[in-house]
Amino acid sequence: MQALLSSELIDAGRWIDSQGWCPATGGNFSARLGENLALVTASGRHKGRLTTEDLLTVDLQGNPVDSDLKPSAETLLHTRLYQLDKQIGAVLHTHSVASTVLSRMVTGEWLTISGYEMQKSLAGNTRHDETLQLAVFDNTQDMPELAEQLAMRWQQTPLNWGFLVSGHGLYAWGKDIAEARRHLEGLEFLFACELEMRRLGVK
Repeated sequence: MQALLSSELIDAGRWIDSQGWCPATGGNFSARLGENLALVTASGRHKGRLTTEDLLTVDLQGNPVDSDLKPSAETLLHTRLYQLDKQIGAVLHTHSVASTVLSRMVTGEWLTISGYEMQKSLAGNTRHDETLQLAVFDNTQDMPELAEQLAMRWQQTPLNWGFLVSGHGLYAWGKDIAEARRHLEGLEFLFACELEMRRLGVK
């Protein structure tokens, strides 16, 4: 199982890099390994050139298991998502231009999206005219604090598909890596549309 997940994360990294969604060494990816462990990318690794040597196992408190590698700084957000929802099987964190810029334009705690056919790429959505909300969090370097904010928001309203960190990027997830990739691609398309609408003065 771990070998398959490693291969899928490496492939996801190459695809994401080809889209320009993880420049430099930004971003981090993970996949659930059973109930209490996750496979995550190590800190400072280019996501388009990942190998199995760039992945490590952590427990759900973000501690490395039998590895000298350092997990990515945002690992605590991945592990908190796995704690909050046992159906989440993979998390992909990216730094695209569209998600980063759009997240800074949101004035409240939620980005509202409606009217796009591509909304149906997100699990549970069958209509274009539903109003979707994506949580937006203020950026901080204090990952334990941000993980607590995530948990508090989740208790009020369980989140779906992903969330944004202002001026930082997107966290997208799914039941497995394939679904996380679909949600990531769908959300990035929606962000690009919203950004273009605002650029044209429509919103």
